[in-house]
Amino acid sequence: MENYRWRVTASLLGVLTAVILLTPNAFDTSKISWWPAQKKLNYGLDIQGGLHLVMGVDINGVMTETASRLANSIKKELSTAKEPVQMIDFKITNGDKGEITFDFPTALDVDKAEKFISDKHGVVLQVLNKTDKTLVVRYLENQLHETKAKVIAQSIETIRNRIDEFGVAEPSISQQGDNRILVQLPGMTDAENAKKLINTTAKLDFMIVNKDVNPVELQKWIQDAEKAGNYSMKTLKFSEYTQKINEDLKTKVPEKTVVYFGKNQNATNITAGSIAYALRTDTDLGGSSLDDAAINFGQFGEPEVALSFNALGAAKFSEITGNNIGNQMAIVLDKVVYSAPNIQTRIGNGQARITLGQSRDREASMAEAKMISMALKAGSLPASLEQLEERRVGPTLGADSIRNAQMGAYVGSLLVVLFMLIYYRAMGIVASVSLGVNILSVFGLLTAIGATLTLPGIAGIALTVGFAVDANVLIQERIKEELLKGASWKSAIKEGYHRAMSAILDSNITVAATGIILLYFGTGPVKGFAVTLLIGIVTTLFGNVFVSKVIVDTLIFKWNVKHLSIGLPTKTN
Repeated sequence: MENYRWRVTASLLGVLTAVILLTPNAFDTSKISWWPAQKKLNYGLDIQGGLHLVMGVDINGVMTETASRLANSIKKELSTAKEPVQMIDFKITNGDKGEITFDFPTALDVDKAEKFISDKHGVVLQVLNKTDKTLVVRYLENQLHETKAKVIAQSIETIRNRIDEFGVAEPSISQQGDNRILVQLPGMTDAENAKKLINTTAKLDFMIVNKDVNPVELQKWIQDAEKAGNYSMKTLKFSEYTQKINEDLKTKVPEKTVVYFGKNQNATNITAGSIAYALRTDTDLGGSSLDDAAINFGQFGEPEVALSFNALGAAKFSEITGNNIGNQMAIVLDKVVYSAPNIQTRIGNGQARITLGQSRDREASMAEAKMISMALKAGSLPASLEQLEERRVGPTLGADSIRNAQMGAYVGSLLVVLFMLIYYRAMGIVASVSLGVNILSVFGLLTAIGATLTLPGIAGIALTVGFAVDANVLIQERIKEELLKGASWKSAIKEGYHRAMSAILDSNITVAATGIILLYFGTGPVKGFAVTLLIGIVTTLFGNVFVSKVIVDTLIFKWNVKHLSIGLPTKTN
């Protein structure tokens, strides 16, 4: 009896949870702060329309500039080496391959330069050719591939930061080929502003944390302002929230101070967990002063970020670090604080390190180092983007698509229900109720995880109905077999569910394996289909197996129903 009560409680809680998760799709729950579900189900580009863009990334331009920076650095290093080498000039002869030609006055300078480059830059550059007065080098293939991949990743990161300002639910931004980025913005109607924003250069700033503002007191000011204005980071766009907070706190924070936010280390995003920083606005050190940001490793192999400033930036950085030893310097990209390391000493050579600590998980530290270096590069050296393709999917097309999909789903579900009722009669009603719980749970979980429903996703739901009914057919046929053997209804129910479970699990595990492969290797529509397919497996086991068993047990064991029609003449013992 205790086991039965537990199963009934779990079933009711599961159904209630699905209903609660679906509530925002029918009612506006954003105004009810205590309501546990706030997300609405997102619809993809193929359903609600929107903007489809293909952007070309100027890889060649970035590689040319990167090679030029490296050549300038080598020229400076050669002039200050233990045995100085005089260089006349250099030129980028093939930007796509990172090929550089150095000109020297003598053959001796060429030999010295070749040895220096091989010793110090051998992991990055290889010598292609040399004459009495020239030396031709180029990037190694693995370095070239890694650099180009980083350029694409940086561009995607920059675009994603831009798009978040529009509040587009589940934008799809992915690499297409070697030098293209596919951008899909469901529900986007302001296409011109979206394109303009995508091509905007990210703004990078280095700002000193104002030590005169107590962090605890700052947090209290923010909470008071939110309460007084009845708003939060969850109810406003991030940029609007930041602007609103600064307007409300302008009489409390010192002059030339602004409040920006960074993501808490353990939070999935900045909305789920943020840290407030009071930052001085008089630092005047931005992304234009940064030459490069790369992942490096410390004395004990811990990941860190190595920064390199240009001549003007190095002088400014030296002054700022010298005047603020012991303070934090925040790295801010588009008004978001990515990191705020402590300044330990004056840094006068234009080279700096962002340490991430040794006590953390190495994988997490490596991921953060990649994120920070990517953010810094995205702000200081974004690749120029060229629009190659634009398609605007109108809402009428989306409405037609979803209407046809809905009609197909309704007709298919109705035919399934009619078949179950005609063929299995009373037990068909149980199967149909269980199927309703199954579909309700699918949409509830899709809403909860913030997934985007696309037409392939709807196809996945239709397939879910198919193998959910298959599970019920297996159970019903097993019960029939037991009844034909002369078993009682109680015995037939118990044995029917028990014997059908192995076949149900086998079929669902094989489908799940396929879904996981599609989810891992697929992109776009394929991944959307895989998500609904995997969710459907979970809800099928819950609705069409677990809940249906609870319903039948209630009828047979709790309410003492002696006979349920299952499409064949039976006798009760």
